[in-house]
Amino acid sequence: MRLDSQTRQPHRRAVIDLTLEQLATATPPNTPWFGLDLGEATIGVATSDLSRMIASPLELIRKVKFTEDTGRLLKLMDARGASGLVIGLPLNMDGSEGPRAQSCRAFARNLQRLRPVPVAFQDERLSTAAVERFLIEDLDLNRKRRAQVIDRTAAAWILQGALDRLRA
Repeated sequence: MRLDSQTRQPHRRAVIDLTLEQLATATPPNTPWFGLDLGEATIGVATSDLSRMIASPLELIRKVKFTEDTGRLLKLMDARGASGLVIGLPLNMDGSEGPRAQSCRAFARNLQRLRPVPVAFQDERLSTAAVERFLIEDLDLNRKRRAQVIDRTAAAWILQGALDRLRA
C-alpha cells in the first residue's frame, strides 16, 4: 500500500474531471450531488435530491480564504451526505478554456488535497445569463433580490443540466 508522504496515511487518488457517467459510478447510489458556480467573490452551491432528479439552490458562500471556503463546502456536503460535485466550467464561446475555466480546475485540484471528492465539470456557458433572464422575466425579481440569489440559482441550473444530461 502506498502512503502519502506528508500525512503517512494511505494515498487516495484525486478523482477529478470525470464524465457524468463516471461520477455516477464513483458515487454511492441514493446520495445527493452538489453543484457549484464558482465566481470571483462567491461560490453558489446547489444540491440534488437523493434520486439525482432535481437540483435546488442551497447556499451562497462568500469567498474569504480557500481553507475557510472549502471548509464550509465540506461541512455542507457532510451534513447532506453529498458524494460528488458538478462544477460549472466557464468555457469561452468557441469551447476553449480561458483563465476562469483554469481557475475552476485549480479549485477542484486544491480541494482534492483536503479531501478526495469525485468531480465532474459541466459546461456553464450562458448559465448566469439564462438564470438572470428567468429571475427577471418569470419571477420579476428586482436587482437587489436577484443579486442575493443568482449564484446559487446558477449552481442549481448547472447541476440540473448535468442531471438531465445523465438521464438522456
